[in-house]
Parts: sequence; structure tokens; C-alpha cells
Amino acid sequence: MARQRTFGKLPETKIKSAKGKEKPYKLADGGGLYLLVDPDNPKYWRLKYRIDSKEKTMSLGAYPVVTAAMVREEALEAKRKLHIGEDPVHSRKMEKMTRSGNSFYTIAQEWFSKQKGRWTPDHAKRV
Repeated sequence: MARQRTFGKLPETKIKSAKGKEKPYKLADGGGLYLLVDPDNPKYWRLKYRIDSKEKTMSLGAYPVVTAAMVREEALEAKRKLHIGEDPVHSRKMEKMTRSGNSFYTIAQEWFSKQKGRWTPDHAKRV
């Protein structure tokens, strides 16, 4: 039976009290989720995962803007995507591109409308 990995092993008091040291260090929360504490004391949530035999890291935001509860839910969603064979970082990039309207179809339509005035109607129809 596969070992079940859970989040939530890192207490809120330890997250709040973590201070920067000489070098960056990690505080593990479980399941590949950790808090990276930098020397100047910013704290960043990261999720380490493997896909296609490659180790990758996903950035999940900065503490305290992104709370432990929020990041655990996001990490759980990323694990769900991994379970069905999707790379969560790639999925996030595709969603961002789609939201911004920079899909191939949108850009192609914009290009076509700009070029159409320079072409004959027959050429525009073929394109």
C-alpha cells in the first residue's frame, strides 16, 4: 500500500516565529510542501514534486499574504493534477495565458483582421 502524505505538520506558531539565518533554510509541512525562509526574513511557500522522473518546484506565494490554510489547499489541488498526469506548473501557465487573452486563436484573429485590408477578397478567403 502506498504511503499517504499529508499536509499540516508545521504549526502556525513555528511559521510566525521563523527568523532568517545566514543561509536560506526550509521548514517542512509534509507531502513536499515547505516554507523557505530567506536570510532577510521573507518566507516563501514551495511545493516539491516529481513528474516524468524529474524533480520540480512550484512557487505558491509568500507568507503572510498566503496563509498556511490557503497554501495547503493549493498544494492539494496540485497533487490532484499530478495524480492524473498533469504538470501543475504547466497547467497554471496555460490558465494564465487563457485568462490574459493571449491564446493562439485570439492572436491569429487579431493578425488576420489587420492584414485583411491589404489583401484581395479572394486571398483573404483562402487565408
